[in-house]
Amino acid sequence: MQSDFLYEPARDSAGSQLGVTVLADRAHIRGELRDDAEAAGFRILHNCSLEEYARGAITALGDVVLIDCAEDTAESLALLARLDMRAGKAGAQLVVSTTMGALDAVFGCFSFSAPQILVDPCRSERVIALGRVLAHVPNLRLRELGEEDRLMLLRLTEQVGRIAERLEKLPPGQRAQGGAFRFESPSPTWRGEEQDHLVERSGKRRPQLPDAAAIRQVIKHRQARARFFDGDLFADPAWDILLDLSAARAERLQVSVTSLCIASGVPATTALRWIAQMVDAGLLVRVADPQDRRRAYIALADNTAEAMARYFAEVGVGELATV
Repeated sequence: MQSDFLYEPARDSAGSQLGVTVLADRAHIRGELRDDAEAAGFRILHNCSLEEYARGAITALGDVVLIDCAEDTAESLALLARLDMRAGKAGAQLVVSTTMGALDAVFGCFSFSAPQILVDPCRSERVIALGRVLAHVPNLRLRELGEEDRLMLLRLTEQVGRIAERLEKLPPGQRAQGGAFRFESPSPTWRGEEQDHLVERSGKRRPQLPDAAAIRQVIKHRQARARFFDGDLFADPAWDILLDLSAARAERLQVSVTSLCIASGVPATTALRWIAQMVDAGLLVRVADPQDRRRAYIALADNTAEAMARYFAEVGVGELATV
């Protein structure tokens, strides 16, 4: 299946055609990534498997690196970590597709390059990710998005994504390529607190979250609606993410990215997009695993935990307490 779009050569602010490196172990996906990148106007610099690239001589990455990593092998993860550092220093843009099973390990490899991460994407989602790359080319960027613009774009993209999901269920010949879900990993300024994020700072009075069982009951009641109505009618991933992280904080448990995606009640890539937005807004933080620096967890920021505690007290879930 060939891509059905064609653009003029993609060029940077100096007029040079943008170069792309394609790294994918699955041959059919590697071919699709190459074809779509060429159709989008990129110049192919490298097109090989991750293993082949790791064995080869170190060469320039190019402006964009398209990666498909379906398995979290030690060799693959080591290469991703190297590419993260190189891309972060060189300013190259990464688009990484992976599977739900490998998500936690792959997510933990990126701390510097702020890639787009796609989970089990269809081809159309990868094409849209390429479009996002073009939107970040300096001479094409019109302005920075404000917070209101970002939220509006997020909701609009979700609506387009839902339409795309329905279109992809149509029989061949009637199906349109669709899907707009992507996850843009945290910017280089996204850093988790090194100290235990569950410990309150000494001397500062702040509200306390209710017992975890009470929060889990709220979550249970929300989930019960799906037995009587279409779940999409009540989809609210941001709130489900906040509830799950609140319960985990009350239980002093760490939450992996994969677990949080499941708790959100929406497709993984949709959940990942919301996590990214909430991190940008300062609602969530990344917490490094002290036992394995390659892994990272997601947690409520302290001010978010305080706001959730006040909310629960306002609606009568638990009792407001201070420390």
